[in-house]
Parts: sequence; structure tokens; C-alpha cells
Amino acid sequence: MCGIIGYTGGGSQTPDGGDVLDVLMTGLSGLEYRGYDSAGVALANSSISVHKRQGEVSALEEALPDGSVDGYAGIGHTRWSTHGPPSDANAHPHTDCSGTVAVVHNGIIENYQVLREELETAGHTFESETDTEVIPHLIEDALEAGADRESAFRRAVNRLEGSYAVAAVFCESETVYAARHESPLVLGIGEDGHYLASDVPAFIEYTDRVIYLDDGEFATVSPSGVVVTDERGTVVETSIETIEWDPEDAGKSGYDHYMLKEIHEQPQAIRKCLRERVNEMAGTITVDDLADLESSGPVQFVACGTSYHAALYGAQMLRKRGISAQCFLASEYDADSIPVGEETLVVGVTQSGETADTMSALRGANRVGATTVALTNVVGSSAARECDHAMYIRAGPEIGVAATKTFATQQVALALFSSVLSGESSQAFVEALRDLPDQVQSVLDNSTAREVARAYEDADAYFFIGRGYNAPVALEGALKMKEITYKHAEGFAAGELKHGPLALVTERTPVFAMVSDDETAAKTLGNVKEVEARDAPVVAITDSRETVERYADFVLEVPETHPALMPILANVQLQLVAYWVANRLGRSIDKPRNLAKSVTVE
Repeated sequence: MCGIIGYTGGGSQTPDGGDVLDVLMTGLSGLEYRGYDSAGVALANSSISVHKRQGEVSALEEALPDGSVDGYAGIGHTRWSTHGPPSDANAHPHTDCSGTVAVVHNGIIENYQVLREELETAGHTFESETDTEVIPHLIEDALEAGADRESAFRRAVNRLEGSYAVAAVFCESETVYAARHESPLVLGIGEDGHYLASDVPAFIEYTDRVIYLDDGEFATVSPSGVVVTDERGTVVETSIETIEWDPEDAGKSGYDHYMLKEIHEQPQAIRKCLRERVNEMAGTITVDDLADLESSGPVQFVACGTSYHAALYGAQMLRKRGISAQCFLASEYDADSIPVGEETLVVGVTQSGETADTMSALRGANRVGATTVALTNVVGSSAARECDHAMYIRAGPEIGVAATKTFATQQVALALFSSVLSGESSQAFVEALRDLPDQVQSVLDNSTAREVARAYEDADAYFFIGRGYNAPVALEGALKMKEITYKHAEGFAAGELKHGPLALVTERTPVFAMVSDDETAAKTLGNVKEVEARDAPVVAITDSRETVERYADFVLEVPETHPALMPILANVQLQLVAYWVANRLGRSIDKPRNLAKSVTVE
């Protein structure tokens, strides 16, 4: 949610000869995937020029005045509403009374009401309902008290309580000032200019050299360089990292939607996840990221949304190998009340490495002395930096809000993780992992999911059921259907059907049943018969067509594989069904309403 872009390039020239506004608009376009409902920019020159609009970046582009709109430096923002509804007035950037400073902000300022009342009493006038608007007025107060720009910015930020990534520009200044606390902010080091953003895709077109800010750090970004300081103003030594993402990875490559492209990128993503971690000849699994991890105690997973479903899968993998493992929704995890101590291994599963609830859970676990592991996609993310260990899923950039290839690679990474932690990896399992990318490709090449979508696009609701390793994928299948079709969907362990959900089953509620050729098959088949007897359409996702075909209206086949890996293949079929239903309904597939890619507020 919410995206920040900032740029200063020395006068108005960017590396490719364009102006500051070009960089800001390109950056906003690169941040659209995060989810937003308004957008705006502020350009610093002899005065501050602010342009913002409710709606998409395209609406902002149409609202920009004809002719030159330029500046020495600038900031931009895509807003996902928290305080105040989507509107032009509530869109960022926000300015002070005199128009001297403009500010953009991600996060939530918990004490904004107290600050606002104080500022209004002092004579400040507010133009929006947002919590963010207190920041430029606090800066204005400090300037009037004699502080220089940097000191005024620091004083304002130091009064904030809550989470924030803040960036500000001043009139007649080429410098962008920034600070972060529990909300991501990354600096981009270019040849002819410097950048800051909430996420790398905002400036990856211009540079792949980055500095990640840590909590409590401030940055001054000017044409001459970048200086990072701590809360006391002491200069912090920073290291520049090189991002391996190719800018073209973030394009659609001819697909109608990012989501469809990313579904089809899963074979490649899984290969990257497995590379140099699986030794087929020796039948062993090693993960260099975890080389110095030692754990003999219980494992607790913390995660949200799709990552939570992957974590449920990972916990099952560990329990099957004799390791005590629990899975918690990160928003419900309380390290002070849940039994957790130095012997506990707490694993945060988070695609972005910035998910607020997951970060809060991991910080709580760190506080009580547990060993923490981040299983994430983003090198240099907050989770990767703050945890004792980080294992990367290597999925590459994912632009579609609804996670697809990151879920698949999370599943694969957790399969590797469970093998490393337990010390168990059979030759058969290693060979099944080796074959997995090609098997996913086979599903993509031969799926009849589009026919299923055509048959059931008008259904009243959709149910997804599975047992064992397939139960988490049932939850994920339902979530994908909800996210991009806006239709009601539920997923649950198949055995729960008769404990309530069966009351909702009708001829207009297709049931998607994952039937594996394993010890759960007979019981799951019994659940299929239960819904068939009530005239519900049945779609079977199976590696054993002959077992279930007579009871199913449609069969979506997957290749035979190790029982623990069948859900990875089954999930691809469910992704395709959700995509094609949403496509036929004309939904906004890549940017579903009300949702954000990176959820950085609790």
C-alpha cells in the first residue's frame, strides 16, 4: 500500500535528458502494483508546485497543466486511504500554510489528533482529513522558530508516534529529506541523480544501486550525494547493494495481465528457488542461507494472507518430519503470552519482507530472545535485515497484487527448509523437486481451467476443499477467487464440510476438491460424494483421474509426484480458474479494489 518516489538530479535534468517530473511519473507508474486510490507530485523550485488527483496515475497525468512543470527536486505518492476517504484534498503531497514545504508519508501517525489540535490552536489551517498533514505544519513551526531545513524536518519527525516513511522537499532547495520508522524506504544511487522510494521498482529503470534505510535513520538526498544519519544526527556508514532485477522483468511481456504473466513464470521461479540447493546425484538438500542455523526446539510460523497459507503448508511439512511446528496469523501473535523463548525458532513468511503485522511479530520474538528466520523474496528488506537468518525464495519481481509465483516459491522454499531443519531428504523427494518446474509447465500447457471458468462464472459462491497438504491450498484457492473476482469463496479442510458449510451447498455452488493419490484419497472422495448428492457441481483437481472422474463434472489433472508436492501443482490449476473467471467478469485483475500489494500498516 502507499508508494513514495523522490528524485533530485541537479537542476531539472535527469540521466536521460528529461525533467524531474518525468522521473516522478515513471516512479508512480512503477508503484501502482502496491494498491492506491489517489496520486500526486510536488516539485520544488522558487516555490512548491503540487498536483494531485483522486484515482489512478492516468488521472493525475491528465490533470497536469500544459507546458513546462519542473523543479530542482520532487516527491510523488500513491495513497491507499486510511485517514479520510479518497479525494483530491486527501491525496498526497501535503503542504504547510505558507507553501514552503511539501510532504509525502506512508504509515500511520498515532498521535496525529493531539498534534493537529495543538497546531490548529496555534493558528494553522488544515485542508485535509489525513494524519500526514500535521507533518508539514510541524516543519513550518520549527522553521519559524529559527531552525534550518534539516533541523526543522528532524524536529517534526521526532514528534511523531506510530509508523512512517516520510519525504519532504522545500522551495528553493535541491535536497529531499527523508526518514523511516517501521515503514520501508530505499535510496537509489544514480550516475547523474539520486532517488528514494518505498520500493525498488519505482526507480529500477534508472539505477540498480541501492541503500536500505533502517528504522530511526534519516537521509538527505541531494545532487551531490546521499548522507544517512541516526536519530542523534551522527553519520551512519552505509553499504551500496546492487539489485539483480532486470527492469524488463517488471513488464507484461505480451500478456494481458501481470497476474497471467506471473502464473506462467512459475516454472522459472521454482528453478531459481531450487538452484544450487538440491543435489540430485547425492540426494541431498542444502541451503547456504541457513548454513549456520542451529535449532532443536519448536518452530513457530508467523505470516498473513497468502504467506500464511504457505506457512500452514510448511508447518505440516515439519510435523511430518517429527518437528513440533505451529502456525500463527501474525496479527494475532503475541510473544508475551504465547510460549516462546530462546529455544524457539520463529519463522516470518513475508513476500515483501515489510508486512507490518509480520514485522511486529518477529520483533516481539526477537525481544524475548527467540531465534528468528525471514523467508522472503526481497534482499535487504526489513525482515531480512532484522532477523537472525534470511532465506530467499528468489521469485523475482511480482507486480500483480494477488500473489501467484511468490506463493509457489514459498511452498518450494518451505519444502527445502523443512528438509534442512529435519535433516531428512530422500532420493525420491529430491527427484520430485527436480521434476517440479517441468511439471508446472505441463499444467500450464494442458490446463482446461478456462472451460471450468466458462461453466461457473455465474455461480453464487465457490467452495474449495482438501486434506493434509492440500488443506492450505484450498484456503489459497478461495483467497485467489475472492481477491480478483469479487465473488464469495470459502476454503476449508474437507472434513469440516459436514460441520456447517454443507448447509450452504447448492447446485449453484461449485466445489473444487483436491484429491491426491495418497492415504487421504478415500476420505476426500467421501466428501466429494456428499456434495454430489446435494447436486453441487464438482471440479476435481487430482493426480488420479480414474479415482474421482465418475463423481466430478470437470477434472483438472496434475502430473503424479511426491504427495508433499502435489499441492504446488494443484494450486496452479486453481490460480488459472480464478484468473479466467475474473477475466470473463471484466475485473481489475492486477489491481483488485481495496487491496494493496505490500501491507505496511497494522
